[in-house]
Amino acid sequence: MSTSNYQQLRVWQNGMELVRLVYRLTRGFPRHEVFGLSSQLQRAAVSVPANIAEGHTRGTTKEFLRYVTMSHGSLAELETVFLVARDLQYIDATHFDRLAALCDSTGKMLGALRRSLVKKLHSPKSRNPKIPKSLNP
Repeated sequence: MSTSNYQQLRVWQNGMELVRLVYRLTRGFPRHEVFGLSSQLQRAAVSVPANIAEGHTRGTTKEFLRYVTMSHGSLAELETVFLVARDLQYIDATHFDRLAALCDSTGKMLGALRRSLVKKLHSPKSRNPKIPKSLNP
């Protein structure tokens, strides 16, 4: 497996932390939720860092922006499913607060990254926009 510099992005690292927390948390969900909420939470969580990685690897600012936007959408899905799980009492308040805080900080990072990419995309010098080598919001 080759290591690319997307792994150095704090937003990607936050996304990976979300994945680890979701998988640990869903182990305790009722068995009948294996193909329901557990699966949906896991898929949404994995989509956050996976879209960042895929977009970064595509090599253009426009493509990276598109995938960062999808990652932000997956984060919103994740937050919504967390609320459902909390309302069904599958997640206690302590775990929910920790996950909500991590989602909030990840969302802020994704927003900052999106703004940075939009600015770069619309920059007059950007004829063939490439991903900045050290883009680490």
